[in-house]
Amino acid sequence: MRLRFTKMHGLGNDFVVIDAIRQPLSLTPAQVRFLADRHFGVGCDQLLVVEPAQAAGVDFRYRIFNSDGGEVEQCGNGARCFVRFVHDQGLTRKREIRVETRSGVIAPRLEPDGQVTVDMGAPRFQPAEIPFASDSDAVVQPLEVGGEQVLVTAVSMGNPHAVQVVADVEGAPVGTQGPLIERHPRFPARVNAGFMEVVSRTHIRLRVYERGAGETLACGTGACAAVVAGIRRGLLDSPVQVDTRGGSLSIAWAGDEAPVMMTGPAVSVFDAEIELP
Repeated sequence: MRLRFTKMHGLGNDFVVIDAIRQPLSLTPAQVRFLADRHFGVGCDQLLVVEPAQAAGVDFRYRIFNSDGGEVEQCGNGARCFVRFVHDQGLTRKREIRVETRSGVIAPRLEPDGQVTVDMGAPRFQPAEIPFASDSDAVVQPLEVGGEQVLVTAVSMGNPHAVQVVADVEGAPVGTQGPLIERHPRFPARVNAGFMEVVSRTHIRLRVYERGAGETLACGTGACAAVVAGIRRGLLDSPVQVDTRGGSLSIAWAGDEAPVMMTGPAVSVFDAEIELP
């Protein structure tokens, strides 16, 4: 099977994007892992699939597969790449679209300066909605990780996040604690582990160990979750500049049921074809 695709990235968080509207597509988890492999395939953190809308009032359906072959609910950097892809490929002339995901509808918009803003929807904090095994809805909760206790804020941005504040993000134990938090038994659907350094009330530095992908150069939903967690903890004021290893995002949240607004770049790298095994 020969497959056309576009390689894209948002702040180094890289994607294989596939148009499943104009070409037939049926991928196995093994084929997703092959495409994501950086030695034998194309190489990516996530594979993004553009499908026809299935619900009324939306323009497209958006599916996300991690490099381990598993399908997940949401990807913020991917959402920015999604709207640029469908616009550049002539699938729509709209600069703002409504996109159906596994976790609800999002609304990415191409800005005049080339940046992309995405309405990521309102965050969710109730443990059952994350999901997070807890009898408390406290903003900060203890989590036993590798024989020590860390303090996290659990939040859903359509996918689950556990955010902790660290003194120095470059020295944070992302590689050791990240995998343990991702598969912690209190997160039955696994979780994205965020490590946030507060630089000022409007500026943070962030690293994220992503569920099913490992640490990436940037994580859009992770940036949203970190800012929301920081605001709820009284550490931050909206809007916030989020510096990742791949670049910067701007995240704004007015609180309560207001949507989180994410603005950042989306870049097309190349178009190509590949023969799937």
